[in-house]
Amino acid sequence: MRVFEGKELSDDLSSFFDSGIYRLPGRGIVFVDPVRLLNASYSHHRISASGYYSRTFNSLERRKDLEASDSSSSKKRKLKKRNTLELNKQEIVSEKRHQEARPVLLKAHEALLGTVELINFLPNLVKDEFSFNEVKGQNFVALGSLWQAPLYEISLCLDGSAILGEGLRHESIGKKIVPLFNNVICNNTSDDMDAEFLNCRYVLPRKSSFCMSDLREIHDLIPGCSDQGFNLIVIDPPWENGSAYQKAMYPTLPNRYFLYLPIKQLAHTNGALVVLWMTNRGKLRAFVDEELFPAWGVRDVRTSYWLKVKPDGSLLGDLDLFHHRPYEYLLLGYVNKKKAEPLLDDQVFISIPGAFSRKPPLGKLLADYVPGTKPWSCLELFARDLVDGWTAWGNEPLRFQDSSYFVKREQRQVVHEASEDYS
Repeated sequence: MRVFEGKELSDDLSSFFDSGIYRLPGRGIVFVDPVRLLNASYSHHRISASGYYSRTFNSLERRKDLEASDSSSSKKRKLKKRNTLELNKQEIVSEKRHQEARPVLLKAHEALLGTVELINFLPNLVKDEFSFNEVKGQNFVALGSLWQAPLYEISLCLDGSAILGEGLRHESIGKKIVPLFNNVICNNTSDDMDAEFLNCRYVLPRKSSFCMSDLREIHDLIPGCSDQGFNLIVIDPPWENGSAYQKAMYPTLPNRYFLYLPIKQLAHTNGALVVLWMTNRGKLRAFVDEELFPAWGVRDVRTSYWLKVKPDGSLLGDLDLFHHRPYEYLLLGYVNKKKAEPLLDDQVFISIPGAFSRKPPLGKLLADYVPGTKPWSCLELFARDLVDGWTAWGNEPLRFQDSSYFVKREQRQVVHEASEDYS
């Protein structure tokens, strides 16, 4: 039996405490708590919930300020519901796709609102007992573009049994100094590892690795043997976008650049599940369907959705607001797989979003569709945080690994959380 604030929890909510996953009534509808999912990667740290979630609402306020300061009529029109007669050809296709998704999303939201015990618990997800100040952190994108980038080094803080990768072992307590950029850095231990760079500390989850580089260096990730490729590849590209808000948050790339991602070579020879995060733009979807997926060799594509809600369970915005809809698409397909397992269409993953464009981890949610046998080899491209068992690549995979996003688990807390009896 588990209790919270003096109340006994149902089996479903008790399971949610452990897993961060709550399966709602209906086909393929799931509510997730990214903080709980990510915390499973750490032994001695946990993510500050107030830090993870408070940035969402700070971002919303900043977006309002930017939009209010933009005097152009074209920007103002983006805040309005668009009349179908005003839409261009691509926007009409996008609106049609939205109308097809609308009943699926409404059904999922109704399932969430109908789960009273979960709705009542949601406000507890976004707060904890720790105060959180916004992290400025390093600008890894700017640092990586400097001519000095190959000279920058990161210090890995090792204990007496730390395995460094490539068969190397450090036998004494101390630090290992390695190049930060254009280098695969591994924590192959079963515990969290601290790292230091330019007077900042970062937390690396167990059994994780990352490579910080730009698109020109991604071929270094291609395995020497195709049967050592990745079984699951998640891609969250910095799609080009005219939004002043998005440009202020992170640099984007022209869509054609993504044609050169070596997805076929990165995928396992027996097949890989590829997951692509998408925006709602009709022009972008046409590019993916007609050019990008054919270039990557992705087939048997299915659509899922990420629906964003507030801590009270309401939608993050108006579902029909043309340019700021409270959901994003995920396109799932297979590459290098002769006989594909049927993917479930129209899955809906619901969560309270964190920092702008920070996506919930998908590994556990998609486990039934990953080809091959465990342990799978998993890769996230354009990653901004790390997960145990995964390789992260991008120009800022340490973005959310700054120690300011974490709190230390006390020993008594670790023992308490490992117990089955919370009564």
